[in-house]
Amino acid sequence: MSIAFPASHCPACGAPIRAFDNVPVLGWVLLRGRARCCGAPISARYPIVEAIGGAAAVAIYFQKLSGRGLPLTTALLLFALYLSLALGLIALTFIDLEFMILPDSLTLGGLGVGLLSATVRPEVSVLDAAIASASGFLLVWVPFIWGYEKLRGRPGMGLGDAKLLAASGAWFGWLGVFFVLFAAAIQGTLVALTLLLTRGGIEEPEAVQREREELAALVEQAEGEERRLLEEAIALDPIGEEPDGSWARARMPFGPFLALAMLEALLFHDELTLYFQELFLL
Repeated sequence: MSIAFPASHCPACGAPIRAFDNVPVLGWVLLRGRARCCGAPISARYPIVEAIGGAAAVAIYFQKLSGRGLPLTTALLLFALYLSLALGLIALTFIDLEFMILPDSLTLGGLGVGLLSATVRPEVSVLDAAIASASGFLLVWVPFIWGYEKLRGRPGMGLGDAKLLAASGAWFGWLGVFFVLFAAAIQGTLVALTLLLTRGGIEEPEAVQREREELAALVEQAEGEERRLLEEAIALDPIGEEPDGSWARARMPFGPFLALAMLEALLFHDELTLYFQELFLL
């Protein structure tokens, strides 16, 4: 859904939400987690996401702007750019966790903003941003999508992951691409092992299971060419096939780990750059 149109409304009854009820975190607390219009419960995810966004804003100020002696207009512009990236990554994380999808409006949007803003940000030049974004996309697409499909008949990762890694290149250059991919893989592996040890397996989100059932029903109802096209489209989707239950082929969204690594690259870019420079000099 668009964050601008239509205006904020109750997801239960559709009534417009008044401005004083829409204050981040505080509005949910004052309403005690229920809509004023119809009394429907409001998910705790709303204040959680809002609180994480607020924490990101504070972290950006202290890590990227405080004590830098920047002109006010430059500081405000950089703050707006960095916060737009952080909020987009937070949104991507929660969307991918629930639906295992990374919307183009956020991945390609982040890529575009990263490329366009390279002239005013200190992390990377325009040329480096363009080369790194293309390299980041190919780094996922060639082995994990194109190559995996040739070997196994189905992509191993979603195209959204490739687009998100391309965005990391646009924002942080080649160093960002390799750090984000490496850090995401390490953190994702640790979480996967923790889930396997504590729960005995990794379950797909309920929304993904429901969507697969709905697609299967559509295929059953379709006939002829329409059915063939639906079956081909589902076959190309990394989550189109029912998981076999084995831990080796368990599926979990990778986007949240890429997003987390990008936030780490954003907040600790200077420290990471210095570390890798010293590492390569050795």
